[in-house]
Amino acid sequence: MRILMISDVYFPRITGVSTSIQTFAREFVHRGHEVTLIAPAYPHSTGPSLPEPFEVLRIPSRYLVIDPEDRMLRPRALRRHDRMLAARGFDLLHIQTPFFAHYSGLGIARRLDIPVVESYHTFFEQYLHHYVPFVPVAWMQRLARAFSVAQCNAVDALAVPSHAMLEVLHGYGVTTHAKVIPTGIDLTQFSSGDGARFRTRWAIPSERPVLVHVSRLAFEKNIEFILRMLVKVKQVVPNVLLVIAGEGPAHQRLEHLSSHLGLTDNILFTGYLARDGALEDCYCAGTAFVFASRTETQGLVLLEAMALGVPVVSTAIMGTQEVLAGGGGALIAKDDITDFANQAIRILTDPDLRARLSTEAIAHAQSWSAPALAERMLDLYRAVIEHERTAS
Repeated sequence: MRILMISDVYFPRITGVSTSIQTFAREFVHRGHEVTLIAPAYPHSTGPSLPEPFEVLRIPSRYLVIDPEDRMLRPRALRRHDRMLAARGFDLLHIQTPFFAHYSGLGIARRLDIPVVESYHTFFEQYLHHYVPFVPVAWMQRLARAFSVAQCNAVDALAVPSHAMLEVLHGYGVTTHAKVIPTGIDLTQFSSGDGARFRTRWAIPSERPVLVHVSRLAFEKNIEFILRMLVKVKQVVPNVLLVIAGEGPAHQRLEHLSSHLGLTDNILFTGYLARDGALEDCYCAGTAFVFASRTETQGLVLLEAMALGVPVVSTAIMGTQEVLAGGGGALIAKDDITDFANQAIRILTDPDLRARLSTEAIAHAQSWSAPALAERMLDLYRAVIEHERTAS
């Protein structure tokens, strides 16, 4: 199968979407399929740059005012590749993001006469108003719903990472054929990490209790909740340290809040960590991994932590509810600062509980392997291609 993908983001821009694209594409190539990804060129790349087993076609891009980390593909630069793409004989196009890539992808698919699958990675109703704050929230939410319906109903099939997100889309009025296909994790990559090495690098004493949070530092990730929760944890475990790995538009606001809450000595912002061992070491340095996003369509970082044997304390909302189903390896907290803090304190102060949850976490993560979930995506591709052939 020859698979063409298009996305508004990819490494070195570190997001869950970048990770999802890379994970699926690598698995497809491993099974003998050909993959070409159309993605933005980044003018000042600082992230991962290792060669991929699939083709990445970099397109010149423009700066975005509302989110400086993201880029917009330049239409004319993309159109220059039309003849080359037409000669490649692609079977299907997979759109990964809903912005410029969506509309460009539909145009490419029409010109190549191939079917289109789209992944719905982001819960936009709870997302867009953070980036357009001058528009009333209710207006932005209505706009996000209409935007999602129009885009989802314009493609041949949808891949949705959780049943919770699929229910939301059906509630909006999306009628396109859809399958729940989460992103799997590379269990070989997330099988070992060196927490001691991370602690040495950042001068963290070996005996200091550490909570870890990994995500893009975005307003919708609810990291302010984690900081306010840490105030209560600190009352019981005074030397607790929260390590926050990531970068994003909310960074400055989070630093100001941590200072305001008296947490300057209890929080370490590391910035982005490469998936070359540095991120895995960070997870393993933690006594527990903490997460409280209300907008996740899946919550891949939870599985990464669990695969490394790091217990999780998290709320269970939207996609995280499905990742944590069964409770193995995690303490599920209410969407309440006091209850969340109490669960974190339990793990920090009870070594036996932590050891039990660590064993459970590793076992739980095994059912989310990248190969199994890649095969589900390929099954969707085959069904869409076959439907297109029989309908023509």
